Amino acid sequence: MFSEGILTIHSYIEDLGNETPPVSLSVTSDFHIGGVMLKLVEKTQIKRDWSDHALWWEQKQQWLLRTAWSLEKYGIHADARLVFMPQHKPLRLGLPNGITLRLRACYSSPVFKTVMGICRMLNIRHPEELSLLRPVEEKKKKKDKDVNEEIYDLCEVPLTSGAFISLHSLSIPETSRPCLYNGMPAHFADSAQMESIYKMLSITQPPPAPEVLAKQYRPASVVDKAHINGRWLDSSRCLLQQGIQENDRLWLRFKYLTFYELDPKYDVVRLTQLYEQARWAILLEDIDCTEEEMMLFGALQVENAAAEGENMTAPELNDYLKIFRPKRLTLKGYKQYWFKFQDTSISYFKSKEESIGEPIQQINLKGCEVAPDVNVAAQKFLIRLLIPAPEGMNEVYLRCDNDQQYAQWMAACRLASKGKSLADSTFQSEIQSIRSFLAMQKTNSGSHGNAPANDESINTYSLVSPRYHKKYKVKQLTPRILDAYQNVAQLSLTDAVMRFLQIWQSLPDFGLSYVVVRFKGSRKDEVLGIAPNRLIRIDLGVGDVVKTWRYNNMKQWNVNWDIRQMAIEFEGNVNIAFGCVTADCKIVHEFIGGYIFMSTRSREKSDTLNEELFHKLTGGHEAL
Repeated sequence: MFSEGILTIHSYIEDLGNETPPVSLSVTSDFHIGGVMLKLVEKTQIKRDWSDHALWWEQKQQWLLRTAWSLEKYGIHADARLVFMPQHKPLRLGLPNGITLRLRACYSSPVFKTVMGICRMLNIRHPEELSLLRPVEEKKKKKDKDVNEEIYDLCEVPLTSGAFISLHSLSIPETSRPCLYNGMPAHFADSAQMESIYKMLSITQPPPAPEVLAKQYRPASVVDKAHINGRWLDSSRCLLQQGIQENDRLWLRFKYLTFYELDPKYDVVRLTQLYEQARWAILLEDIDCTEEEMMLFGALQVENAAAEGENMTAPELNDYLKIFRPKRLTLKGYKQYWFKFQDTSISYFKSKEESIGEPIQQINLKGCEVAPDVNVAAQKFLIRLLIPAPEGMNEVYLRCDNDQQYAQWMAACRLASKGKSLADSTFQSEIQSIRSFLAMQKTNSGSHGNAPANDESINTYSLVSPRYHKKYKVKQLTPRILDAYQNVAQLSLTDAVMRFLQIWQSLPDFGLSYVVVRFKGSRKDEVLGIAPNRLIRIDLGVGDVVKTWRYNNMKQWNVNWDIRQMAIEFEGNVNIAFGCVTADCKIVHEFIGGYIFMSTRSREKSDTLNEELFHKLTGGHEAL
């Protein structure tokens, strides 16, 4: 205790291990925190970089980050247990695409700022749309115990890299993205291993095996969906204050489903992870869609399924193909020529030997329409080209000998129609996508229904939610997905991802996060749906929407923390109040304030993120 202003405090230095006894310091109560840290470092006699270390007051669950404050100002007494430890510690982070990273996250900043640091490291713009939540653990059978999940380590990314710059300022320039080398942040361009991790972040994963899909937790009701929202961390408190320890596992997910300025040029990782989150939401029936929509989602996944094709330097494409022009007044069918692909044009010659000279004709495919005309069982591989001409559209058919040749030429024609050459990085992925489609057709046309699948075939059960596994056999499901695929076969990989997200965003229940609540004066539990622009009240008995309130009619909202009740006042003297059953009131308060914050973003201000405003709108008086 105090003796003539002298205070003996016991500090534990985490780096020395749990067995090491605490370091005792005798100091006056007006001694400042920075001085205590300096004395601790001197006592260890260890020469190292201590700049990331700070003091954590265990009993109060509080970081002592104001180094100029005195012990007295913080209210620290002799019984205080202080721990001197790094502010950045390893965290296992599960991403929407199922990959787990191990990286150093900030355990001393509010979670909002920690997420900003993580997103900066992973090159994800608009980190305000994401947050961290405690994972839903899969039910594992006893025999699965030993299966070690693969973890990709990013702990070596130095804290001085672009990933961590200016994390302690209040307004962080969103446009100050890390410098890109070969399209990726510098810390990923350091080694082949790091580069492969970045590729994994930016490439859609193959569809999950049906048995993997069946093992995943699927919410059976709106109440089940509500429970997941009780797992979000509080954005205004740090990880350590919420019981998250070093090497614990958390999920990084898009929380506020209102996406600002999605741009394929800058948002490769952001778009990929968003696509994966949307895909899993559909496969696990987190969101309802019609059967027709499900088949379209399945078809778009085929288009994306093979995005892992290796990128090559500008490949050459030339071969013997057959050509047919239906409009020409001739009875002759297909004629064989030597074809050459260059930039966005195809040229054809009488033979390979004559290809040094002038071609018979050169056709520029930029702006043309490309359509498949394929029947794998009949070995028919046609590419139908509609080429703009002054007198209308010229129709040309190219006939390929086999599926391998067809996949290459079809991919090249698709890219050329969009003004892209074979040097485009998506060429190989495009080929893979077409091969997957052909393999699926092959499986479907197999007379025995259990034809051996080759490496490139996709089990169509992987593309739809498990309810359709019960409804249809693979043989019945495949043609339905192939039907939908014909409508999207034109799309490039990026366009297919964008289309998938657009259809997801247009579903009636899109963007709804559910919480079970008890309205003031009511005797039964009901569900509150929180959307980007409105709140909805759902009767649990029948599942019907009883009432909708829009944010733009909201005058004020607050939480009575003593009785954990939320009160909202709308225009026209409309007042509602409720207690939360499946989530803390703070989570609901943060959802509503967060969506209002998202609506304040504008193009002029998009270069800075107003963290102060976010906490003002989401925190309640507790956080402020």
